[in-house]
Amino acid sequence: MMGNESSENGFSGWSWKDNKLFEVALAIVDEDDPNRWKAVATMIGGKSAEEVEKHYCLLVEDLECIESGELDYRLGDGWIWLPVEQGQSDFWTDEDQKLFNQMNLN
Repeated sequence: MMGNESSENGFSGWSWKDNKLFEVALAIVDEDDPNRWKAVATMIGGKSAEEVEKHYCLLVEDLECIESGELDYRLGDGWIWLPVEQGQSDFWTDEDQKLFNQMNLN
């Protein structure tokens, strides 16, 4: 997520403070509670149960993507998925640096 918000990935309106409250609320509210998302939304304030559940689902998707070995990078107006192979070299080459410098991550 770039900065505090990114509307394309569903994090629009989620400040750093909102995310911290979200983390604390998830740790407190039992995941089997039938009113889980309403309780979490109440603890955050200013969010609906639906917004909170969507935020959670997007984070789970991100984790699954990371665990599967794919990373996503926001470039311009689109998403690019880059596969990361297990055991890939930890060394940063000059070519890697050149490619990184060409990326516009802002």
